[in-house]
Amino acid sequence: MAKMKTHKGAKKRVKITATGKVVGKKPGKRHLNWHKSGSSRRQKGRDFTFSKGEERRVHQLMPYDV
Repeated sequence: MAKMKTHKGAKKRVKITATGKVVGKKPGKRHLNWHKSGSSRRQKGRDFTFSKGEERRVHQLMPYDV
């Protein structure tokens, strides 16, 4: 059987921790931040964990990165 390929777009956007959790960055902090409040800008700087359904989908896209 052929090897499964890793989805390169998912690999660039998502990290899988040692325990198997999927972690990503919150969207909306790249540009046009001057009108956003400081608290919202700080909150968007943090990582967030994916839900169980999205986690399953990411593990299918990245089969060898566990």
